[in-house]
Amino acid sequence: MDTIQRTTTADVGGPAQALTNKLSMRQRFWRTLRKNYLLYLILLPGLLHLVIFKWAPLGGLVIAFQNFSPFQGVFGSQWVGFEQFTKFLHDPAIPHLLANTLLLAFFTLLFSFPAPIIFALFLNEVRNRYVRKSVQTFSFLPYFVSSAVVVSILYTLVSPQGGLVNEALGFFGIKPIFFMAEPGWFRPLYVLINVWQTFGYGTIIYIAAMTTIDPALYEAAEIDGAGRWKKMWNITLPSISNMMIVMFILNIGQILSVDLDKVLLMYGPSVYETADVIQTYVYRQAFAPHGFPNYSYGAAVGLIQAVLALVMVVGANRAAKKFSDSRLF
Repeated sequence: MDTIQRTTTADVGGPAQALTNKLSMRQRFWRTLRKNYLLYLILLPGLLHLVIFKWAPLGGLVIAFQNFSPFQGVFGSQWVGFEQFTKFLHDPAIPHLLANTLLLAFFTLLFSFPAPIIFALFLNEVRNRYVRKSVQTFSFLPYFVSSAVVVSILYTLVSPQGGLVNEALGFFGIKPIFFMAEPGWFRPLYVLINVWQTFGYGTIIYIAAMTTIDPALYEAAEIDGAGRWKKMWNITLPSISNMMIVMFILNIGQILSVDLDKVLLMYGPSVYETADVIQTYVYRQAFAPHGFPNYSYGAAVGLIQAVLALVMVVGANRAAKKFSDSRLF
């Protein structure tokens, strides 16, 4: 009898308790919304940008499975299934493009990833607060400079006629070099301007991580007789290792991507050998200057690239989970 009574009470109280919890959650949501509405208003433009320019265009990926025609539209174009993807796998140009993309991304990651870490470590050792903030600000400014301006500056510096670099080479008796027309110079120049433009942004992230380090650790190290190098190596670097892993995972996700704006501004027929990458190939396919643009094939190649990037991010995240507590999801 007692068992039946307890069961009946639980059956009656269960839904009622669930309804009460649901109402309390809704009340807490609206209470939080009213209390922090200004913060949500600040967040709203970023969310709108994300929805309009990132999520909404995903619906256009359906053209990768069609023989898309702008005159017939998405709903009127012929459905071809995986034909575009098969075409990609049998395209003789893809191995060379993939090799160029991976090499360019690898060298960019090799130099762009450690540059802000090293700079942040040394900048953190500057004791004058005003000098440190000034250097940090000036190093961050190139991040806001457009790719067109950056490449224009590069053209001016390496120009064979009056360029600062060639003038310096001429001082040592070396003949002028047309850097922008030499295939072997494309990757070093691309990596150089990419490091210069982005390392300030990464530096701010690592400096912010360093501000969370407990000062007592440095004081204890000083008592033990540790100098700046030992404190940097044994305290600062391990303390920001979690942030380094997170940034590395994010960089892995972009290893199949390059800055298309920079590449398009820097490359020409003379440097196609090293400068032609998957993105430029997709660009030429989707916006061909001659003939009819092949939007479907360009969308298919872009989708394959995105899927591969996702797989690499998931793999890097699982590796980070195994060797560290830091991961993205």
